[in-house]
Order: sequence, then C-alpha cells, then structure tokens
Amino acid sequence: MAETENTAAVTNQQTATAPIEPEEPASNLKKPKCLFDKITVSFYSVVCFVMCILLTVIISAATIMRYILKMDLYGYEEWVKIFAFWLYFMGAAYGAFCGTHISADLIQAYLKGFTKRLLLFVKTTVTLGVTALFTWYGLDFFMFGLRGPLGTGVAIPKTVAWRIPLWTCYASILIGLVSMTYYFFWDWIRATRNLVNGGKAEQ
Repeated sequence: MAETENTAAVTNQQTATAPIEPEEPASNLKKPKCLFDKITVSFYSVVCFVMCILLTVIISAATIMRYILKMDLYGYEEWVKIFAFWLYFMGAAYGAFCGTHISADLIQAYLKGFTKRLLLFVKTTVTLGVTALFTWYGLDFFMFGLRGPLGTGVAIPKTVAWRIPLWTCYASILIGLVSMTYYFFWDWIRATRNLVNGGKAEQ
C-alpha cells in the first residue's frame, strides 16, 4: 500500500514538473484546397516575399548612398515603383482569396436572416462588377504598354532612366485584377446560393 502511494506521488510530481508546451495560435487565413489555388496562392506569396526583400534592399541602399556616401543611386525610383506595383497587386489577389479585404462588417455583426443575405448578395454583386470593370481597363492598359500608342509594338512606353518597358508594371495590375475578379466571382456564387437557399448554403 505504501509503495503504491509512493509511486502515485512520484507520478504526480513528474506530471506537475513536466514542461507544458505552448499551443500554437490557429491561423484564421483560408487555406488553398484545389491544385489551382495552391499554385496561384504560392505564386502570390513568393512574389510578395521577393518584392518585400528587393524593396527593402533598394530603399536601404538609396538611403545609405544619399545620406552617408553623399551619392545618388541612379534611377532607383523606377525599380521601386515596379516592385511596389507587383507587391500591392499580388497582395490584393492574396487578400481576395483569403477574404481579408476591408469591408463593411456591420452587415455580418448586426443583421440576420433574409436582410443579411440580401445585403451580402448586393455587396458581392457590386464588388464583382466594379472589379470586372477595372479588369477590363487593366487589360486595355496592359495592351497599350505592350503594343504602344500605335498598336504596332513600336515606341512602346518605357522608363526614362533604365528604359524598362512599362508593360512589366502593367502586367501586375492585370494579373492582380483578374485574380481578384475570379475570387470575387466565387464569393458572389456563394452569396447567391445563400440568398436562394435561405442560408442553408452558409458554412
């Protein structure tokens, strides 16, 4: 009996002194499931990461050269603008996939029932329509940068210092807007199903 009590005491002591591993916080970000989403989301993530590194290096180098070495980094603004465009629009595409764009969450918080589903449908419809409109303009913008003002590929717009074709910047706008339109379309599909089915399609 005494041996059993001693064994139980030792076991309790070991349990009490055992280090408790902290639990990792669960991420609220949406995870890609299909192969297409895995490829596109990985592309957005890699581009954003690389652009952040390049922007940090270029801006830091320009600051050191200007204020310490009293020199100017030739044409660095052109590279910064191009990299920033890729960062912004790939980040916007990733945000559209995750559903983390800024929106009026008062609808989700205070409304219920049919009114909530109807307003969500209106919101997704307006969002999809505006994004699709800007996607059309983005395509026109990209084709202008690719073909030039005459549409023949002659005299295409370029940067002043490094003569970088501006379509390399416009491509990020088009890709980002096309991706946002795609993901907003699926948001609209879900909102439409919820409206028609009386909320039974909500997850």
